[in-house]
Amino acid sequence: MKNVKILSVCGSGTVTSTMVAEKLKEHLLDEGYKVEATEARPTEALSMAQAGSYDVIVHTSPLPEGEYGAPIIDAFACMTGIGEDQFYADVVAVLQAAGK
Repeated sequence: MKNVKILSVCGSGTVTSTMVAEKLKEHLLDEGYKVEATEARPTEALSMAQAGSYDVIVHTSPLPEGEYGAPIIDAFACMTGIGEDQFYADVVAVLQAAGK
């Protein structure tokens, strides 16, 4: 089992980001990953990303410009279900590219 840290961002920092984080935990468990997820609002995402060492950042709300120090993936597909498989594939590809 490989450990990964994910920052999940939505407008309120609670509802949608938690839903995305839980979906990722379930899906990535099947891929051999144990996920530690942190939820955040867009206004706090940059400082949290710079303070933590996240493997990937997923978001359903626009993020402020800045150097996040981790790949960023749009997670809107988790809300609609359209393109959700591609979203998971993109997350796994990013993790694998990072040697995870």
